[in-house]
Amino acid sequence: MNVAKDILGQWTEYTLTNQNGMAVSVLDYGGIITKILVPDIRGNLENVVLGYKDYGEYKSDSNYFGTIVGRVAGRIRGASFQLYEKTYNLHANNGNNHLHGGPEGFHQIIWSVTPFQTESEVGLKLYHQSSDGEGGYPGNVDILVTYTLNNKNQLNLSYWARSDKTTVLALTNHSYFNLTGNLKDTVKNHYLTIDSSQFVELNEELIPTGKLLNAEGTPFDFRNCRRLGDGFNDEFDQNRIVESGYDHYFLFDNQLINKVVLKDPSSGRVMSMESNEPGMVMYTSNSLGSGLQLSEAKSEKHLGVCFETQASPASLDIKELPSVILKAGEEYKKQTKFTFSLEK
Repeated sequence: MNVAKDILGQWTEYTLTNQNGMAVSVLDYGGIITKILVPDIRGNLENVVLGYKDYGEYKSDSNYFGTIVGRVAGRIRGASFQLYEKTYNLHANNGNNHLHGGPEGFHQIIWSVTPFQTESEVGLKLYHQSSDGEGGYPGNVDILVTYTLNNKNQLNLSYWARSDKTTVLALTNHSYFNLTGNLKDTVKNHYLTIDSSQFVELNEELIPTGKLLNAEGTPFDFRNCRRLGDGFNDEFDQNRIVESGYDHYFLFDNQLINKVVLKDPSSGRVMSMESNEPGMVMYTSNSLGSGLQLSEAKSEKHLGVCFETQASPASLDIKELPSVILKAGEEYKKQTKFTFSLEK
């Protein structure tokens, strides 16, 4: 187990490595996970996330590859919200709406990083203090995000925060996973299980309508494992709205420990995900343009899949959805763990 440090001019990249050779590389800029190397069934260590070959591309990255997203991940309708009858106006950076914390979001700050190591794990503590009014949000918020890698090939992401004013907060990581290794193919032939029987309907602006839809009998029912590419079509209205794929909030049923299990038959890799979050946005890179030079290949549609575990920013309008409100002085404590294994 070790932590390697690489100085990249104004940024620093840290690489966590366990005794199995699994390695996770993270920038202090945006807390970006640039690479995750895990073995396939033939023992080949390959990268299973999307990232740029030229790290300078992260400065203007509109895809949020591997970043910590906040203060609020997802879209806030009309780029404003109300708390206790006071209106807070945010930057509209996605049409008329506010997306992923806006231009001053956590994906574009340099985090204060402290590496740590024990006999059984190695990790990074990333700290940031977001000041009152930053990005239009209320409250001085202390935030600690911890990345931990152990010898069971588990990567644990934990989020802690506290605000001196009641505010809104929904942090997540925006890694795009592709288990083929080194981007050999899109994720269309990945097989996916999600512990969810309900998802949130979207309108043409990709804003939740307030209607919870039953997944049964639709391309959104992943309870019994199905091919991810089944939804890469225009036949079902909700797949069409997001440009042939998924960009929807799934509510977890909490029937299973693993909220997500992703498998790639070609490599034998399996990724299981646990989380104490109430749900997630699954995004299948529907709007990822072609031709970007990534670390191993050129970008293309459906090249990766994101599992953005979080509460829902739509809860600011739709009270039935999991709330993003963090009350003054309360602790925000969330966790998502990814376990990498091989198909037996």
